[in-house]
Amino acid sequence: MRRGLVHALAWSLATGAAVTLSWWGVHTVLAGTVYDPPRALPIPSGATGSDTASIGAPTSAATPPSPSSTPSTPSATPSTGRPSKPPTTPPAAPRQPAAAKSPTSSGNVKSYGTDGGRAVFDLGPSSAELVNATPEAGWQMQVWKQSTWIRVTFTKDGREISVFCLWHDGPPRVEIDERAV
Repeated sequence: MRRGLVHALAWSLATGAAVTLSWWGVHTVLAGTVYDPPRALPIPSGATGSDTASIGAPTSAATPPSPSSTPSTPSATPSTGRPSKPPTTPPAAPRQPAAAKSPTSSGNVKSYGTDGGRAVFDLGPSSAELVNATPEAGWQMQVWKQSTWIRVTFTKDGREISVFCLWHDGPPRVEIDERAV
């Protein structure tokens, strides 16, 4: 019996050491690959339609709709050529309190929509930050960040749509590139 307990204890210690070592190795490798989650930035209260750039569908309002308003149904816009979606009741989105404006925020938040999804950037005078990136249903998304550019790529069925935000040679600018893979 004593011999069985010694074997069980030795096996437990060896297994625990192996799991710990494996976790530490994987954690070390993956720690540098995950980007920080985007922070929420408030949209300035005096923003007009010309203050936000949008390609594709229009952006949603900054304030939640009043209880007396009826839910809107998504439809195609002339610039995208996408077919209208059937009318459905949209799911209730969780409401979040308004975020305090961070000291690094420029307040110049612009949204860029594509067939594959939407990327939102906070464009400063000499740099930019990714605020949010959301793929459309069925699309995959990847994000790359460097010190002078950010790339958000949406892929599906051999199509690749990339939204680049570049500021290596001047103020930030956004370029959208679509190609077949």
